[in-house]
Amino acid sequence: MTDDDGARRPATARTDTGLPPHAVVVGGGLAGITAALQLADSGVRVTLLEGRPRLGGLAFSFRRGELTVDNGQHVYLRCCTAYRWFLDRVEGAALAPLQRRLDVPVLDVAHPWGPRLGRLRRSGLPVPLHLAASLATYPHLSLAERASVGRAALALKSLDPADPALDGIDFATWLGRHGQSARTIEALWDLVGVATLNATAPHASMGLAAMVFKTGLLSEPGAADIGWAHVPLGELHDTLAGKALDSLGVRTALRTKAQRITRGASGRWTVEVPGERIEADAVVLAVPQRETRDLMPEGALDDPDRLLDIGTAPILNVHVVYDRKVLRQPFFAALGTPVQWVFDRTDSSGLKGGGQYLAVSQSAAQDDIDLPVADLRARYLPELERLLPAARGAGIRDFFVTRERTATFAPTPGVGRLRPGARTHAPGLYLAGAWTATGWPATMEGAVRSGFSAAGAALSALGRRHEHPLQEAV
Repeated sequence: MTDDDGARRPATARTDTGLPPHAVVVGGGLAGITAALQLADSGVRVTLLEGRPRLGGLAFSFRRGELTVDNGQHVYLRCCTAYRWFLDRVEGAALAPLQRRLDVPVLDVAHPWGPRLGRLRRSGLPVPLHLAASLATYPHLSLAERASVGRAALALKSLDPADPALDGIDFATWLGRHGQSARTIEALWDLVGVATLNATAPHASMGLAAMVFKTGLLSEPGAADIGWAHVPLGELHDTLAGKALDSLGVRTALRTKAQRITRGASGRWTVEVPGERIEADAVVLAVPQRETRDLMPEGALDDPDRLLDIGTAPILNVHVVYDRKVLRQPFFAALGTPVQWVFDRTDSSGLKGGGQYLAVSQSAAQDDIDLPVADLRARYLPELERLLPAARGAGIRDFFVTRERTATFAPTPGVGRLRPGARTHAPGLYLAGAWTATGWPATMEGAVRSGFSAAGAALSALGRRHEHPLQEAV
């Protein structure tokens, strides 16, 4: 627990045999919060350490004048059952509702006949017919290209995303083998894939791409329905998550970074933080791969340096506050422009005095991530005017950017063999994080699933009964 000023309260590091076992979770992102909730729900005493002054990891909010700003636009899908469990567990599901049915406006401003608006939406028909009507009228592809999409989707449906052979090839190669043109990849496959994988098709593992498309579009009709927070992310991942942890008696120490982790002859662990040594029966490392490599004791993994071979990929968000309303949709995706996805964040940000606040979410942003703000302003404001005629001549009340240079792990071909599971060779030490072997790309869903896996492994070793929230055996 922390006091209102963020200072740590003293911990009780007793090891009396009459006490429940004690676990330390290092990292207060979604993976760490999930592991802490699961452990505490099963009667384990938990200390959660987080170096930042808040919970939530890379899905957080901050104040900018009168605005409450999310560092980036985060969405989830109906098939994200683990993250939906998280929302329910922290009593935040009503604050991040799902669409009733998938409906994505897609605007192409480079169409030879002028700007054209299409929509990717589903019907209530069973898979794969639920998308058939939408694809049949999708104006951004030719009739032949639409037919080729159906054939590729059927081929994709038969794949096993866990097949190691798929991890070794890139998504673009597979799409090319199945008759997908460059235009089809741009207007459909990358439209979805870049946002979910944080990589374009040539740079994405086919295994991860197959997982995304098979689960999201080909598992059940509503799987791809989109949900997003209608409040600042910090309300969900920090405030509500903190309350849930508090209710279980979890000691949450913010601004507290683990410096060293050792295992004694007794088999118990010691986690060293500034001014304190915390003893534990189990430790969950829920931090990025490089930090995990630095904290792990020798022998915990066969080749810990392989963690450093798991690359990272950036996400850039461009934030624009107009003096008037320029967008009447909650969001849209774009083609024929550098702009990828645009979301209306006016209400959730608390903007007052009229106007509209738009967030432009740019995944796989290697080319833009280090550009000066002035260059980004010159690049993106004219593009938004091309997309939104109402923005032409509108005043700009504010323009700023948020950059996450290591937003996700890079889903490159071959990354699957580098991702470790939750268990290590060191008894009582477990790994969590979206970069671990969840089978998912680096999403909020993957992070929560990793927390389930780490907590389940720890509870099994501690002799505690544990029912997986998703009804899967642990």
